[in-house]
Amino acid sequence: QVQLVESGGGLVQAGGSLRLSCAASARTFSTYGMGWFRQAPGKEREFVSGIGWSSTSTYYADSVKGRFTMSRDNAKNMVYLQMNSLKPEDTAVYYCAAASTGGGYKYWGQGTQVTVSS
Repeated sequence: QVQLVESGGGLVQAGGSLRLSCAASARTFSTYGMGWFRQAPGKEREFVSGIGWSSTSTYYADSVKGRFTMSRDNAKNMVYLQMNSLKPEDTAVYYCAAASTGGGYKYWGQGTQVTVSS
């Protein structure tokens, strides 16, 4: 069982930056692949970024590539999403998720709101 708690969302002007954090409660956190997803009003949840257990592999949606950076600190059971050059279309609720080895994203946080004003 993994519990995830996101933080760091807020209101920012276009072009600004935010850093999202996700705290995980799992003794075996380092064995989980982690991801960030987002859901805008009236739209389906979409993948934003993913990272392997060892941080050697990171993946990004084309829409955020070059602007967002995902990282993790296994010693602190933390995952981060640095978001730069934010655009109004980045406005959404952002969710942290955990995937066990060989499985899909099974555990989800409650989400944190990111609002980018134009």
